[in-house]
Amino acid sequence: QVQLVESGGGLVQAGGSLRLSCAASGRTFSNYEMAWFRQAPGKEREFVAALRSAGGTTYYADSVKGRFTISRDNAKNTVYLQMSSLKPEDTAVYYCAADLIFAKVRAGTRVDYWGQGTQVTVSS
Repeated sequence: QVQLVESGGGLVQAGGSLRLSCAASGRTFSNYEMAWFRQAPGKEREFVAALRSAGGTTYYADSVKGRFTISRDNAKNTVYLQMSSLKPEDTAVYYCAADLIFAKVRAGTRVDYWGQGTQVTVSS
């Protein structure tokens, strides 16, 4: 079992920054492919960013490319999402996801582990 706990959300003005954290406990964190998703009210959950366990290749949704950065610290069992130049349309609940299979965590389908989510609200 892996437990994921997100933190770092909050209220920020447009143009501001936030750093989300996802702390993992349980099995070997470094083996897991990690991703961030978000879900805005009335909308479906959407992919934000992903990070391969080996090699560190990153992937981003077009809507956040150049503004968000995903990273991980295996010594702390934590994955981060640094968000800059935030826009009101970034308002959502942000979730981290973990799976041993990258295709699953990249698609957000049949993912083994999800966090409980953290709210990000960007005011205009």
